[in-house]
Amino acid sequence: MLLNGIRRRIRRSVAAASAVALAMLAWSVVSVQPAGADTASAPLARSTVVGVHNAYNPSDYTYLAQALDAGASMVELDAWDDIFTRQWKVSHDKPTSNVNNCVNASSPADLYTGGANKDLGSCLDDIKYWLAAHPGKGPIYVKTELKAGFQNNYGMGPSGFDSYVNSHIGSVLYRPANLLGGGYSTLDAAAKANAWPSRSALAGKIIMYVIPGTVELGNPTDKLHTDVEYSTYLKNLYAAGDVATATTFPAVLGAAGGDPRTQYSDTSIRPWFVFFDGDASTYVTSVDTSWYDTDHYILTMTDAQNVSPALNDTNPPVPDAQARVAQLAKDHAGVVSCDWYGLPAVLSEVLPRG
Repeated sequence: MLLNGIRRRIRRSVAAASAVALAMLAWSVVSVQPAGADTASAPLARSTVVGVHNAYNPSDYTYLAQALDAGASMVELDAWDDIFTRQWKVSHDKPTSNVNNCVNASSPADLYTGGANKDLGSCLDDIKYWLAAHPGKGPIYVKTELKAGFQNNYGMGPSGFDSYVNSHIGSVLYRPANLLGGGYSTLDAAAKANAWPSRSALAGKIIMYVIPGTVELGNPTDKLHTDVEYSTYLKNLYAAGDVATATTFPAVLGAAGGDPRTQYSDTSIRPWFVFFDGDASTYVTSVDTSWYDTDHYILTMTDAQNVSPALNDTNPPVPDAQARVAQLAKDHAGVVSCDWYGLPAVLSEVLPRG
């Protein structure tokens, strides 16, 4: 009798423990699923996505479309203004050559065929046709580093850039004018009002933003950098009633405390910046990033692998990379940039921000 009583008590204890475990599992499922759903239905600035630094690198992907196949929500392209051919060349360090994985697709069927090493417009076409082949996907951020900046005297200034981009992907762009929505006088006012559409509403769309290039920043004769030049142009387009033609959001480059737009002596261009881009380690260790989230700005944190403890540059363990993305999402990143091109389980993540 005593032995039977002990057995019954053990069985009840095991059953109770199992019930608790099942309840905890059910709670975890319930708690996780709504967060994922929220990233689709909530405004764009309430989510964190992952992107690939220099996604055009042919040693990482044979075709640019493969970066999108891997789940990347942001691709970075380096562009040079070749004043001799009037083309925007895409390469890391060849100003007059295309060295990339773009194939100049003219339909979804072309994404994985033909020769590579095409210009920026071809890279943009590849993204457009990938989206056409994958209804419901997107939006895709295209971060463009203008390596040597604009060359307005040669027809390759902001206006020429917009004409070029419009001719390739104008039909699928989410533009500064879309954020303004006809009711806001600056991008800053629109962002603070959280006027961003939801991710689901932006399916099929491309969102472009530009940063100054390394060569431009190192050129002592270049006194007008990409961020200042494009934001001034955008402000003037709005004043002239022509802002609908603008294709691109200018971004403030560099992680810094406080509001980094105070670096611009022309205070009238400051409200035209709602994209920010800088080093993840600096943001995490030295900057209060909560205000970017509070004001619904898009913050890109670069070199995610270098945040302490540093991870492998290209192929860390998936759980470690996922934990890093979650950490930066909590620290208010809107876009996490990395070189983890072979980790689709990481690149495809979309997390609630903050």
